[in-house]
Amino acid sequence: MPTERTSTTGRPPRISREEIVEAAHRVVDAEGAGKLTMRRLARELGCTPMALYHHVRDKDELLLLLLDDYAARLPRPEPPAEPRERIVAVATALRDGLAGLPWIAEVLTADDLLSVSALWYSEHIVDAAVQAGLTLDRAVHAYRAIWYYTAGEIIIRASAARRRADAGKPTYRERVFAEIDPEPFPRLASVAGRWAPLTAEDTYGDGLRALVDGLLAAR
Repeated sequence: MPTERTSTTGRPPRISREEIVEAAHRVVDAEGAGKLTMRRLARELGCTPMALYHHVRDKDELLLLLLDDYAARLPRPEPPAEPRERIVAVATALRDGLAGLPWIAEVLTADDLLSVSALWYSEHIVDAAVQAGLTLDRAVHAYRAIWYYTAGEIIIRASAARRRADAGKPTYRERVFAEIDPEPFPRLASVAGRWAPLTAEDTYGDGLRALVDGLLAAR
């Protein structure tokens, strides 16, 4: 709901940066990051779009404020001492923290934006990879692979959940597997009836450990 404001005639309502961030939270949580525009935010606050530019330069700066605010709330567990286990623990904490906020993963992978508050995860993963024997350059490459795997897991699962919720009927994939020809696709046909539940299983931890093992073995 837009914030109600009282003001004297001809005087625009006064707003603070904190109120702007809070309103942006409401819009993103209810409608998604794609709906966050300066015009939409102005409606939420009951002000003109021009009033927002006294506090934020543009949508990118607004997103950065939001990212920092959300990132500061993400879990930061005490990392294990053993490097391999530290990588797994930190990456898992990042994934668990962003699982309910897929828009953050989408923004971070699609745009040239970076939250300073989220660098805690990057630092721990890169440092642990170096301690495990990788050069600093290879450690950065390892972090990138782990981040792409983690972000992909978050975004794909969120997208699939939205499609299932919107469809209300068998998905195109389900129709394809229901009619799959076993001659060219014998393996897939043998699991066609179980494909959806199998691919819906949470195997992030298994995949992460396999990925980390492979990355550290390449040193």
